[in-house]
Amino acid sequence: MKVLKTAAAMAVSVVLLAGCNDETNNYYPIDPEPSTTDVRIGVYNLSFDRFNYEDLVAELKLTPAEQQVLMDKWFDESLTEEEKSVAEKIIQIKNVAAIIQTERPAVLMMAEFNNDGTGEDLAGIQAFRLNYLTVPQNALGATSDEVKLLEPIQFAYVENFSTNTGLLSDHDLNRDGKIALPDDAWGFGFYHGQYAFSLISQYPIDTANIRTFQNFKWKDMPGETNPVITNCDDDKNPIPEGMACGDEWYTEEAWAEKPMSSKNHVDAPIIIPTEGGDKVIHLLLSHPTPPIFDTLTENNKLLNRAEIKFWDDYISGNGSYIYDDAGNKGGIKDDASFVILGDLNADPESGDGYLDTIKDLMHSTHVNQLATHGVYAPMSLGGPECLSNGECREQNWGTKYPDVITSTSGLRLDHVIPSSDLNVTDSGVFWPASFEDGRLLMNDERVGQYGGGGKSVSSDHRLVWINVEL
Repeated sequence: MKVLKTAAAMAVSVVLLAGCNDETNNYYPIDPEPSTTDVRIGVYNLSFDRFNYEDLVAELKLTPAEQQVLMDKWFDESLTEEEKSVAEKIIQIKNVAAIIQTERPAVLMMAEFNNDGTGEDLAGIQAFRLNYLTVPQNALGATSDEVKLLEPIQFAYVENFSTNTGLLSDHDLNRDGKIALPDDAWGFGFYHGQYAFSLISQYPIDTANIRTFQNFKWKDMPGETNPVITNCDDDKNPIPEGMACGDEWYTEEAWAEKPMSSKNHVDAPIIIPTEGGDKVIHLLLSHPTPPIFDTLTENNKLLNRAEIKFWDDYISGNGSYIYDDAGNKGGIKDDASFVILGDLNADPESGDGYLDTIKDLMHSTHVNQLATHGVYAPMSLGGPECLSNGECREQNWGTKYPDVITSTSGLRLDHVIPSSDLNVTDSGVFWPASFEDGRLLMNDERVGQYGGGGKSVSSDHRLVWINVEL
């Protein structure tokens, strides 16, 4: 963690940046490319899942000076109800930015960072960089009376990605007799772009060689079949009229078109300069559907399994069936280095999903097992405390490895899985316990409607990272 020495630095930063939010100016001064051979790679589900993309952009475009006006009113309790709603969103964003500034990843996948659906509109991600990440945040939390300023962090390269969430299909996917969002989208979402993900990097992203798999069909994955009705005697979830126990859920037409990826699967190579020449690492990005909310079928559970199994096949030489959105076939090359990043919504020891699927991936000979279930498995002190004090979900209190959980569900859902050739030297989950600095970045009962935790303060997920020595 890099900390600025004086509180005056924050006021100076606010003055300097107050007039810099000009949409016509696409130049953002950045630090030179990092020269270190120690590269920190992370994933963070930011929980920026607003009611629409425009609301998020508006919050992110508030200048540091405008943010400060709201924060001053928050501290002296003079906010109107309308201002309070905006101020609490600003607190969340500032805390998320502080967490990123504290852990200082050189490369970060940001899940649940809404976009326009296509990923072409960069207004949100650029405003986040300019108005939050390049402004010193308080390491103790935006709502702390004490101030310990962090050094700003800059990312020269960004990529947004299109998503299936909120992309309305032409089919009645939930069998309720109508076609409407969110349930009849290819991926659950109230609008196209909700729950999308993006990538920020201090190293060049090889955009020409990015592969996306948004349109890969679920039916084209070996062993996958149309989900069938298995919950056959449930008064709360009656079988739709005209259907019966054991029937295939999707119509033949819908199953033929159903994408495997609930959002997108992306292979984004980054180029890291080293003394021995450029090193390419493929970042394999996804955010599978959670294996819950099923009613009559095991639809979500089956899809989560497929979305994770896809990467296992992609890296292991079993991916000859795979095709990308450009029509190119096959998985990653045998000698390629990679890091699988994502809120995979899967814990290898607990939870509602198919545990063997995520466990097989984490125990694959193609990945560095020291970083998945060995000495470099990311962990924290805050996770076990969250379980012991009842802040995390009670039903997961007995989880086998409480120190590696990554969300307030009490499960290990967020993963950074490097290839076996990468030398991992350190790792972590940002989750300060009550006796560590940064507690207010996670919990403040004065903020929001969720008892001062989770998404109201920062996120219900934690930033997870590894250090790779090249």
